Amino acid sequence: MSMQDYWIKQTVDKPAFPDILWSRPESKHAAGKLLIIGGNAHGFIDVGLSYQHAVNAGAGTVRVLLPDALQKTVGRTLENCEYAPSTPSGSFAKTALTELMIHASWADCVLLAGEFGRNSETAIMLESFVEKYSGPLVVTRDAVDYFFSHSQLLMDRPLTCIVGSLGQIQKLAANSHFPQAITTSLDIIRLVGVLHDLNKLHTAHIITHQLGTTIVAAEDKISSTKTGSNEDIWRVPTAAAAAVYWMQSLSKPFESLTTSLALVN
Repeated sequence: MSMQDYWIKQTVDKPAFPDILWSRPESKHAAGKLLIIGGNAHGFIDVGLSYQHAVNAGAGTVRVLLPDALQKTVGRTLENCEYAPSTPSGSFAKTALTELMIHASWADCVLLAGEFGRNSETAIMLESFVEKYSGPLVVTRDAVDYFFSHSQLLMDRPLTCIVGSLGQIQKLAANSHFPQAITTSLDIIRLVGVLHDLNKLHTAHIITHQLGTTIVAAEDKISSTKTGSNEDIWRVPTAAAAAVYWMQSLSKPFESLTTSLALVN
């Protein structure tokens, strides 16, 4: 298969799959239910931004789940906010798994939005959640880091989209015994080829970013969009929009994830 057969180039002002836009739900009731999970006692900015971007992207209902150590801090600043048990340090406790599973059963898609902190108990809980929850899952920011040593849990999980930096994707790939290096020294053409090879070996969809270009690898296909996004802040809006568009066109992951990039900008 030549690169022309699997690589689609898109611009933010001309989506490659306009039918995804035309077929979007017209009513809020039909626009999907998104659960956003993340935060710890020392930070929840990514969760709040994810909520805003998901609403802007057209989600029907967005629910947020935070560790209960944040309850006094957050109060009523976030709508539809629920809480789960936390560790003494303020991250999600192992016992939070029950709450995560209950809320995930309500949702059409779950976004692990980040700022989970560094906690071994949280790591155990997140691994258990990813194993037990079978629905659509988008993972970004430091949520991805939790799976470096158990990369197969994400890479080979059905209905999974990883929105990660090149460094994060490289670590997941290396720990999955992928023989090729994924580094910032690769130009876009070589990076597209490497990501296509990676995607052929694993189930998860991947969204990453290099030099102002955001790349989607899904279903043995690649799209690139010159988003011009800032290297440091692209993941939160990208992951939120990807979750919304994907849950609204679940049978077309490549097309919906690609189209969501035009929306982000």
